Amino acid sequence: MAQITKDTIIGDILDIAPETAPVFMSIGMHCLGCPASRGETVEQACMVHGVDVDALLAEINKLVPAAQ
Repeated sequence: MAQITKDTIIGDILDIAPETAPVFMSIGMHCLGCPASRGETVEQACMVHGVDVDALLAEINKLVPAAQ
């Protein structure tokens, strides 16, 4: 899979790498199963939760290659 970017949909990330869920939970995304959160991009989630998008992407991209 290509690298996760700020435009990647969170639901897509969770589908291919469910082990990233704790990273999202750590920024306050506690309802990962609800349609609104699964349909957001990484950038949108970061804006809502006041998180640095680059820092979150670095954490997520550390985990995604391990899922393959």
